[in-house]
Amino acid sequence: MTTYLEVAVNVPQVSGTFHYHLPSDWEEPITPGCLVTIPFGKQTVQGVVLEISEDSAVPQTKPILDLLDPDPVVTQSQIELARYLSEISLTPLAACISLMLPPGLSQTADTLYQLTEAGEKTADHEPQKADQPSAANHQSSLTPAQLRFLAILAERGPLRGRQIERALPRRNWKATAGALKRLGLVAGEPILQDPKVRPKTVRTAQLACSPAEAEAQIENIGRAGTLALERRQKIIRFLIREGGPVEVAWVYAESGGNLSDLKRLEKLGLLFLAESETIRDPLDELDFVAAEPPTLTGEQAQVWTQVQQALRDTHAGKPVRPMLLYGVTGSGKTEIYLRAVAETLQQGRQAVVLVPEIALTPQTVRRFVARFPDQVGLVHSRLSAGERYDTWRRARAGLISLVVGPRSALFTPFEKLGLIVIDESHDQSYYQTESAPSYNARDLAAVYARQVGAVCLAGSATPDVTTTFRAARGEWQALSLPDRILAHKEAVRLQLERLNASDVSKNLEGSTGSRFHPLEADAETIELPPVQIIDMRSELQAGNRSIFSRALQSELSYVLAHGQQAILFLNRRGAATYVFCRDCGHVLKCPRCDIPLTYHLQSRKRANALICHRCGYTRNLPAKCPDCGSSRIKQFGTGTESVETEVQALFPQTRTLRWDWETTRQKGAHDAILAQFSSHQADVLIGTQMLAKGLDLPLVTLVGAVLADVGLQLPDYRAAERTFQVLTQVAGRAGRSPLGGQVIFQTFQPDHYVIQAASQHDYRGFYKQELEYRRRLGYPPFARLVRLEFRGRDEPQVEQAAQNLSRQIQGWIAQSNQHTTEIIGPVPCFFARVSGNYRWQIVLRGPDPATLLRGQNLGEVRVELDPPSLL
Repeated sequence: MTTYLEVAVNVPQVSGTFHYHLPSDWEEPITPGCLVTIPFGKQTVQGVVLEISEDSAVPQTKPILDLLDPDPVVTQSQIELARYLSEISLTPLAACISLMLPPGLSQTADTLYQLTEAGEKTADHEPQKADQPSAANHQSSLTPAQLRFLAILAERGPLRGRQIERALPRRNWKATAGALKRLGLVAGEPILQDPKVRPKTVRTAQLACSPAEAEAQIENIGRAGTLALERRQKIIRFLIREGGPVEVAWVYAESGGNLSDLKRLEKLGLLFLAESETIRDPLDELDFVAAEPPTLTGEQAQVWTQVQQALRDTHAGKPVRPMLLYGVTGSGKTEIYLRAVAETLQQGRQAVVLVPEIALTPQTVRRFVARFPDQVGLVHSRLSAGERYDTWRRARAGLISLVVGPRSALFTPFEKLGLIVIDESHDQSYYQTESAPSYNARDLAAVYARQVGAVCLAGSATPDVTTTFRAARGEWQALSLPDRILAHKEAVRLQLERLNASDVSKNLEGSTGSRFHPLEADAETIELPPVQIIDMRSELQAGNRSIFSRALQSELSYVLAHGQQAILFLNRRGAATYVFCRDCGHVLKCPRCDIPLTYHLQSRKRANALICHRCGYTRNLPAKCPDCGSSRIKQFGTGTESVETEVQALFPQTRTLRWDWETTRQKGAHDAILAQFSSHQADVLIGTQMLAKGLDLPLVTLVGAVLADVGLQLPDYRAAERTFQVLTQVAGRAGRSPLGGQVIFQTFQPDHYVIQAASQHDYRGFYKQELEYRRRLGYPPFARLVRLEFRGRDEPQVEQAAQNLSRQIQGWIAQSNQHTTEIIGPVPCFFARVSGNYRWQIVLRGPDPATLLRGQNLGEVRVELDPPSLL
């Protein structure tokens, strides 16, 4: 009897599934979720088996070619989740399943391009035979792009499409290759590469005889008095002590020996060499101290009771609503997460903890590793493909029970998932926008938890408006931790004394001054730090031209004089926002993105550089204006580098650190910067949004938002919400110990409701006002949005594609009678050009605008459901 397989093929832009069968001589067991290679047209591609049956609706099927892994690469629950995501995101199922696989394992088909005989002669300018077109004729008719393509193949030999993409970035090389194939100068052959990741093996050495036999021969393994004898004796004695296989690198380190020594001992029958699989675990190098759970406060205990009951209900098979934990900064949300994980593991189930990529600091990870040693896996984009692959394999094999990471950690192949935690659940990095499918990991986690019978617990000090609205309507269960926890004074005293903080004893006794919070012996909570709003217009009128207000300068001086620390927040990188000519007004822009270049005093590649923070384009600061030739070039605006320069000018002895995109490109940079600041090797930390999350620093008593209103006036319905969130979060970095602290907002819009609400830590007040604003304008949560984005290098073509689809959508609205759905646009995006591509967009607004698009051929358009930004 023939066995048929339904397979999702890994071919871009191909939707639907396809049917294959097992060859008659097939012997290997195969189940849903297995990764196979299959013929697809003229190509050989990868695919994931979705279902197995004894009959097929397709009359003729092809046999599969190979099984790439004996174990399933996705679970049945993941297949169901991928089907749901494919449906709501209007994305091919295979693209959704690819999210579940670690980088390097899933490979799409490619094409190998090489010169034909005629192409070789054309590239070499050689004459050809009389019956063939001459190379000279080809040369005269080819375009510069085609000649360049031939030259690359002549120089480097056959190349895959991905290699050509890197050699000819931002060029339409596929059209060039097609033209050369039609001319008979280039041939293309479909290929499928092997997976880029595989288990890592290391060479090991182990005794091949008993310790007694090895000792008996230890004097006869080299000439007496030689260094070789001494090295080999050290090797034998080391292996006797270890008792089992040892990685040869350790043998070399202990003995000073080398491979020749090992091979000689192997020949003598004293040891044997082998290959052993090793795990690439990024947590191996992480220092941590095992921790015991602290005593819960009264508020924490109430919240924990509800979370624990939900975990027990799901374990018993009862459905529960997703849970939204609102908790101010420092209120102890992480301890609730830790206890939830402990309860889940005790039930024999597994847990995923999602954190924003930007907040994935070792401080966050250490809390989980310290509580659950040897049970934690880590994934994030700065790890190597091998490290992520090994974490994925260990999770699939059940060797770890907890994975911590950004949104991709949601797709860990756990068979018994019992808990999904989303820390800082408001963060925009949970939304995938750059490649299909677009999805919000927070919302998808709630769906996944319901499918598998798990608890979804989302926490934030500033929940997004839509989720809070859902909780108010009962769709999510609302939990609250409204007060900040007071750390144990004695524990903080020891930590501060270790950091050599001055005035520790006096401050911990509870100064009654406005700078510090008075402490009570039996207090559980501490007030949030007071926030002072500084009107920078008044500073200018008073003649202060500094980046810093007089109040911020005074507070910085006090903090530095008392051995404490400060954080200065600015939501910009570089030294200047833009560069312009003072004579003609010409602004230096990126030639690919058409947005102002940012001036950097010192970048990774060069000094005095202009950098595009959209596509990475870099150039030197010109001596003269490229438009009028004037030498009066000026940098305008404030960036993190400017702030650092100003601090060092005002306080020359101050040790500063910058924490932004420029300083954290290298692997481990976040850890190094945080370790320096935590150990008081710096006094002032200057940075962007990554400062706003995951930091618990007892010596930080001052936070200054240098420009609190940055981003407030962007033309996006969530601009106010994002500004409130980041200001509230960064303000929460101050006063997290009994030393207390304060916050200063410098702004040119001191009366704006966002600035006022953030200064009072008033989430409820902000939510109420923002909700009314959304209600009046008809934006989420009172409507749903779909954003359709068009990209291309020819702006008229991009605009025409947007206009054409807009007319089609208007027809679909009329046909389906969905007149409550509104079309906004088509219009150019706010960032109208990115990496050389022009951008236009259409926004659909209504009760469920995605229903208009299902089953329709949308062409080359990017689809975002409920987008986090309309910029």
